[in-house]
Amino acid sequence: MGEEQTNADLFAAVPLFKGLGPNELKSLSSTSKTVQFKAGDYIVREGEAGLGFYVIASGQATVRKRGKTVAKLHRGDFFGEMALLDNQPRSAAVVAEDSTKCIILLRWNFWALVSNNKKIARALLEEMAKRLRAANEALTN
Repeated sequence: MGEEQTNADLFAAVPLFKGLGPNELKSLSSTSKTVQFKAGDYIVREGEAGLGFYVIASGQATVRKRGKTVAKLHRGDFFGEMALLDNQPRSAAVVAEDSTKCIILLRWNFWALVSNNKKIARALLEEMAKRLRAANEALTN
């Protein structure tokens, strides 16, 4: 199995892209980049510009907000989905805990795909709406 197929499989497991077919997943994979991080490397820094969406392909990372650990990420976990939609600073830092490989989908590559395939945008918007409803529900209970 080639890296592009592995990346497509990882994208397929991400809820944001669950409604996509093999062609759309292959498009996401072919426009993504794979980057290796060493233990202790910042994958993203809190407050910096959010340029894209990340999926952990191997290894593990820690999410830190104001220096406090708020989550652990492993293979298949993802972060940065809001960066696909807006140009706001990162709300948290993500630090590699060991050798960690990430698949990165940059915002401009994502929107180039969306301009040719509206199904990708619809899948993302549906999942974001679901997450917003869940967050609102959690805040009101």
